[in-house]
Amino acid sequence: MRGNPTRLHEENDMTAQTDTPGSVTAVYKVSGMSCGHCEGSVSGEISEIAGVSSVKAVASTGEVTVVSAEPLDEEAVRAAVDEAGFEFVGKA
Repeated sequence: MRGNPTRLHEENDMTAQTDTPGSVTAVYKVSGMSCGHCEGSVSGEISEIAGVSSVKAVASTGEVTVVSAEPLDEEAVRAAVDEAGFEFVGKA
């Protein structure tokens, strides 16, 4: 069986949902993440901030991409990263 066009279509739909007009995407640097569990911890805490619709943390780069309805208060992001047990470095 060659590829699954339905699956690809679903992934494209998911991407379209995070790129909604009026949304804001920001990339932050976080130090100390080394594995998938770390990524999950950081993503979980940041996703609790009001207005956040999507979070993707990548341990290998230390980058966290956040999609939200409005620009986030950097101190709220810092507090969420701190709560997860990692160090907020700043915007990437």
